[in-house]
Amino acid sequence: MQDPLFYMSMAAAGLAGLVIVAATALRGWNGWLDLKRAELAQGNHEAAPPSAATRIEVADLKERIRKLEAIAAGVDL
Repeated sequence: MQDPLFYMSMAAAGLAGLVIVAATALRGWNGWLDLKRAELAQGNHEAAPPSAATRIEVADLKERIRKLEAIAAGVDL
């Protein structure tokens, strides 16, 4: 199969397929952005208060960070 026409047609078909996939992905991305814009336009994003478990987890993470910073600074706990 040394036919240059075969390779050109395969390249054209591959490029056409790539264009179709890219256009579909772009259309999906634009749809997702429109959805997010609509959600933001509604403006009813009331932040729920964090649960007790979340507050405990955040406090634990802060304590770990404090200990790691102390180790990095050379402070003996």
